[in-house]
Amino acid sequence: MFVTGEKIMKCEELNIKRELKDKLLNEGFTDLTLIQEKCIPEIIQGKDIVGQAETGSGKTLGFCLPILNAIAPGKGLQVLVITPTRELCVQVTDVFVDFGKKLGAKATSVYGGVGIEPQIHHIRTSDIVVGTPGRILDHMRRRTIDFRDVRFLVLDETDKMFEMGFIDDIEEIIRQVPRNRQTLMFSATISDDYRIMKRHLNNPLIIKTQSYVDHSKLKQVYYDIYEQNNKFSILVHLLKTNTEGLSIVFCGTRHESDAVARNLKNQGLRVSAIHGGMRQQKRSNSLDELKNNETKVLVATDVAARGLDIKNVTHIFNYDVPKTSIEYVHRIGRTARAGAKGSAITLLTKRDHENFRRVQSNRDLLIEREEVPDFQRIQFLRRSSYEPEERSFRSGGRGQGRGQGQGGREQGRQQSPQRNRHPFRSHSSSARRN
Repeated sequence: MFVTGEKIMKCEELNIKRELKDKLLNEGFTDLTLIQEKCIPEIIQGKDIVGQAETGSGKTLGFCLPILNAIAPGKGLQVLVITPTRELCVQVTDVFVDFGKKLGAKATSVYGGVGIEPQIHHIRTSDIVVGTPGRILDHMRRRTIDFRDVRFLVLDETDKMFEMGFIDDIEEIIRQVPRNRQTLMFSATISDDYRIMKRHLNNPLIIKTQSYVDHSKLKQVYYDIYEQNNKFSILVHLLKTNTEGLSIVFCGTRHESDAVARNLKNQGLRVSAIHGGMRQQKRSNSLDELKNNETKVLVATDVAARGLDIKNVTHIFNYDVPKTSIEYVHRIGRTARAGAKGSAITLLTKRDHENFRRVQSNRDLLIEREEVPDFQRIQFLRRSSYEPEERSFRSGGRGQGRGQGQGGREQGRQQSPQRNRHPFRSHSSSARRN
């Protein structure tokens, strides 16, 4: 089943318990999203589901509601949800806890990086366990988790788990779950040759919602920056210019994320960081700062692009360009949600050109080229040496030499050919005229 079109079902029309309907209405939900409308009735009917929808489409509530509607609280562990990351694990658990409270349903998270003993205690009284593959295996080997009564198995962000190398772990977990279960897979992308789908799902219904970028809501631009050393200065300029809402700055590596976050803090910006190399407490603190509106800028690797529910994002900055158009769409899907407008800004230097060409191979992406604004060059310090990578002087729109000394003159000579250099497909009005 490939699903397109607008959502039409109201929350009140769902065939679910009154407590769940009331909770939806109290939370301000009136209409279902497209993936919810198509999945929930089929899950209620007992079908195995493979659901594909883009980030922010409401997949989590799409499986939480029918599962909570079906289970009998207090009758042992009936639901196992596997997620790729600790943050998504906690987020999914929170939804189950929030919506299951009036029904008496109990849910707990199990993930690494924290003590296992409290998890063992909570599993004993839980109806629902949400966990990452490694920690679930830990509990299996300790025999502190019992799957004999599991009725629902959910694989959330399955494609991401495959990317992270969890497929063998997932196979080992599934082999211990009863065969007479209902299995639900959710992903942002789906491949028809998934081993999991073929081996472990019973005649699944495949539901795909059309993935697209709403160009009327999301403005996409790129700045072609000649010198790598100017990238951070331009980022600071844009962040200080765009003061509304929350900005997410995506970096390619953990090391780069830490360095960028540290230097942005040095510029007086309210910054948090999140990536896979941080201790769990620091990652949790960053998410708490977001929820409490203590942060204006989140610096992250792609872990934050998938699954996490981060609200009020108005600007996405690709500080490092993603390797594929799919990864690009995952990133920019954090903004322009629920009818709000947003901006996706890519900072492009020479080393990013190859990746950017791959992004632009998706003809549905309309990314316009914009002129680099005047900006103040500032120092960028690496922790290893604390040597400045940039001299501090005033620079014009391509970083050309309005500055002092040899640095400015050399920059001007190097960049002068760039005035007429347009190596990428552009949708700006000036490019179309040319």
